[in-house]
Amino acid sequence: MVDTLQWLALEVKYLDRAQSFYEAFLELDVVRETESETILDTGGTELILRTPSGVPRGGLHTHYACLIPREEYDSWYSRLDDRFDLVEETFGDSKSLYFYDTEGNCVELGQSDVAGPGVDGIFEVVFEVEDLASAASFYERLGFETVDTGQDRKRVRMSSGSFDIELWEPHLGLADARGGVHVDVGIGTTDPAATAQRVSDDALATEAIDAGYRIRDPDGHYISLLEL
Repeated sequence: MVDTLQWLALEVKYLDRAQSFYEAFLELDVVRETESETILDTGGTELILRTPSGVPRGGLHTHYACLIPREEYDSWYSRLDDRFDLVEETFGDSKSLYFYDTEGNCVELGQSDVAGPGVDGIFEVVFEVEDLASAASFYERLGFETVDTGQDRKRVRMSSGSFDIELWEPHLGLADARGGVHVDVGIGTTDPAATAQRVSDDALATEAIDAGYRIRDPDGHYISLLEL
């Protein structure tokens, strides 16, 4: 079964500008760098900034959500409100704020009971899909469980238990966010080969990689299944 989110990759035009954004505004530390990538630590999950230099490319206009400690929310809001046109939403007893990075990705900071300090993991990634029913079926076989659906059927929320994905038909969501196209994520699992096999008939491609298997789903998203 799928378990933890290991990485999320975003495609950027200008690596230095995107890196400066994430260092300055999300206070993320650089883990390592190459000529085409900068890898940042979000508290256990890597955020990869990647120039368009090959495939997988990394996601475009991806909406994703990071965890921040509940008690830090107001200070994050005050600091970012000076620079961005923030959108705020309330979910039960927790709040989230939304703003955009240099590449048009919608970044959400969600109030949670994490330890912190600062950004402490990515808990949600949104994929744009052509057909919700077939996409949901694919990810259920991969190991995700459907936990919520939109009233107008434009989205399906699915969970691995430790992080969520949302499958969106093309539309504007909260804060006018869009689902990502050609999203590239790494997901930990105890048995990459068996997990890949469950969806191999419908995947556009399946290949062995150093740490496991990489599949390409019917909508062109890349899922690397990495052995835990």
